Amino acid sequence: MTEQQVVEQLSKYKRLVARKRVLETYSVGAGITISRLNQDDQLQELHHKLRGMPSHMYLSKKEQKLESVAHSYLEHYPAGVRSQEKAIPTIGNDAADTKLLKELKQKIEKVVAARGYEIRDDIDAVLNRVAELQNLQEDIQKIDNIIEALENYKPEYAELLRKHYLEQKSWSDVAFEMNISKDVFYRRRKRAILEYEKLAN
Repeated sequence: MTEQQVVEQLSKYKRLVARKRVLETYSVGAGITISRLNQDDQLQELHHKLRGMPSHMYLSKKEQKLESVAHSYLEHYPAGVRSQEKAIPTIGNDAADTKLLKELKQKIEKVVAARGYEIRDDIDAVLNRVAELQNLQEDIQKIDNIIEALENYKPEYAELLRKHYLEQKSWSDVAFEMNISKDVFYRRRKRAILEYEKLAN
């Protein structure tokens, strides 16, 4: 990363945060926002971890019955809730199984409705926004981490970069707040950018 790239990265911080806020409130229907869908990814990660554990350790007795009937009637579990819903038969070998299969279908239908899939046909646009949000979060976190690391050993550099670039204050406002002259401001800014560059690379 060059000095110019550091300046560009820091200068766009405020815009990245603003865009992140806009994306987080983007509605996908049924009261669900992009932010909520992004959190669902974390739930899926948790689900993958749980799959390695015996189900009786985290499922209730009722949920274990539903899992058991799903195992009995499904040869494989297709990806995606819509595919899973279609794969579940409507009639079981007896009345008890039929009742459980119906309940399982209803649970999946609730997930479909909650995620807004029933009222949106532009799912690709939604997924693109989720991906954009995740990238923004990563970029913002990267800048925050470097500034925090810089703060640990050069707090005056971190303060100057934060005020001048992240908060987009003028050199005169920053110099006044930090009680330094214009010349000191520019010398310190140059050194602060170089230190940031070292940490970023």
